Amino acid sequence: MINKLEEVADRYREIEGLLADPKVLSDQSRYRTLSKEHADLSELMTTYQRYCKVSAELADSKQLLGDSDSDVREMARAEVESLDQALLQLEEQLKLLMLPKDPNDERNIILEIRAGTGGDEAALFAGELFRMYCRFSEAQGWKVEVLSSAEAEVGGFKEVVALVTGKGAYSKFKYESGTHRVQRVPETEAQGRIHTSACTVAVLPEAEDVEVEIDPSDLRIDLYRASGAGGQHVNKTESAVRITHIPTGVVVSCQDEKSQHKNKAKAMKVLQSRLLDTMQAEQQAKMAADRKSQVGSGDRSERIRTYNFPQGRCTDHRIGLTLYKLEAIMEGDLIEIIDALTTHYQAELMAGQES
Repeated sequence: MINKLEEVADRYREIEGLLADPKVLSDQSRYRTLSKEHADLSELMTTYQRYCKVSAELADSKQLLGDSDSDVREMARAEVESLDQALLQLEEQLKLLMLPKDPNDERNIILEIRAGTGGDEAALFAGELFRMYCRFSEAQGWKVEVLSSAEAEVGGFKEVVALVTGKGAYSKFKYESGTHRVQRVPETEAQGRIHTSACTVAVLPEAEDVEVEIDPSDLRIDLYRASGAGGQHVNKTESAVRITHIPTGVVVSCQDEKSQHKNKAKAMKVLQSRLLDTMQAEQQAKMAADRKSQVGSGDRSERIRTYNFPQGRCTDHRIGLTLYKLEAIMEGDLIEIIDALTTHYQAELMAGQES
């Protein structure tokens, strides 16, 4: 580990020199790239510098263990014990900081929630999941914008797609992809029997225009009249947009805006993100050896979590975590689950690096 850290330290010092070079300063593109690399390495380097300092202090204290003065030896023993603990903590921090970074972690996300098995109850639960994620996003200081939605007659959603904008949104949301199961007694159930319903959640990193080039000739764009709530606007103008990407068969529609151009722009944003997600999934499939855990795999068919209302229980099946605070979770208190998933995934990555 120390050899790797020394290599990183050499690179860090090299970048600092380059950032002061007039030639680099005049090349804005290169300057931005180097500045980002410098910022990405800064926490690791700060921690490594503390590690080196504590290592030197530990070596000095160990030398004092052989001092002729008993008071000095006793003081040295206490310092060695304290510094040993500090060094172990810094080693763990360094291992975490040296893990491969997910390039999508800082991105905004496209959040897609769809009602699955369970009919009306699934649609209601899809609405509750969306509300839960909105509350969580608000607590993080992130913005949520609905891109498209199909409301159910009983309430909730058959489908809702939203853009969540905020630093690190993907890093927190990426473990939410999969099937979410709810167990509870529906209001319409006279016998008091518990029903099981499900919704699927997909979390896609927002694509940047330069990443996914789409040939306009590969698109079929259909315009149609919006349906649902909307007053006089409904059925009077063809503002709703449906875009089909012919090579892949991916279909995206948007009708939330009154402007056809705004609906088209929103639909294109979702299409780009879905195509990027497909591309990245194919790349990740080729790197199967690096994916020993299902956590964060984005497998939509995987049942990841159960929300049991009669017991007030929420269970994440991937890591065996059960919390009896369902009411708080449905109000957006997800940080304990997300932190546990992140810690588990980091441990898997570390185990993979050490094996």
